[in-house]
Amino acid sequence: MVTPRLRSKKLSEPTIARLPVYQRIAEGFARRGLSRIDSEQIGQLAGVTATTVRRDLAGLGSFGTRGAGYDVSVLNERIGEALGHDRSYDVVVVGLGNLGRALVNSSNFLIRGARLAALYDVDPAVIGVEIAGHVVRNVDDGIVPATVGVICAPASAAQFVADRLVEADVHAILNFSPQVVTVPIGTAVHYVDFSIELQILMYHLNNGTGPLGGGVLHSLGIASPSGRRPS
Repeated sequence: MVTPRLRSKKLSEPTIARLPVYQRIAEGFARRGLSRIDSEQIGQLAGVTATTVRRDLAGLGSFGTRGAGYDVSVLNERIGEALGHDRSYDVVVVGLGNLGRALVNSSNFLIRGARLAALYDVDPAVIGVEIAGHVVRNVDDGIVPATVGVICAPASAAQFVADRLVEADVHAILNFSPQVVTVPIGTAVHYVDFSIELQILMYHLNNGTGPLGGGVLHSLGIASPSGRRPS
C-alpha cells in the first residue's frame, strides 16, 4: 500500500493539473536534444503566463536559475517525483469492453512505476480471455489488493464495481463510467467523462477561451485534465 508522502508545500489543484502538461513539454525538449527550457517557453506551449509557470514550479522546490531557466532533465525528474512517478503502483481494471480494452492496450495508459496487476469483468464471454498479457478474471471472485482501480463498466454497474474495489482496500479510483459513485471518506475518485470534456471544450470554442490556452491542446494533442469529486 502506498503511503502519501509529506510535502513541504501543498500544491493547488490547478497546479497539479498543469504539471503533467509541463512534463510533456520538457520531454519534448529532451527528445529534441535540448537541455534547458525557460518559463516563457513553457508558458507559450502550455497557454499560461510565465509567472504562472514559475509559481507552479516553485512548489517543487528551488531548482530554476534566473536568466537560464530550468535544466530539462531536472525539471522532468522533479515533476515526476511530485506526481509519484518514482514510486510503484498496482493497477486493476474492471470492465473490458471497447474502452477498457483500448486503455489497457495503449502504450500511454500507465505512468512510470505503475504495473497492470489484474483485469476483471462479469461477462462470461470475456472472462478467461487474455488481454494485454492478463487473463480476465471474474469480478465476483473478488479483486486483488491494488493501489488504483479503474472503472470502465457501464453506468448501471459503476457503484457495484466501486464497492468491490473498496472491499479490496483500493483507495484511489479512476472512473470512466458516466455515473457518480459513493465511496468512504479516504477513498479518492477521479472522474473522466468524455462527453463532459467535449461540452467544456465546446464552451471554450464558442466563447474564445481555453482552460490551458489554445497552444497546449493543439501542440500536444491532449485534453485539459480535470477531476470532479461528488460533493
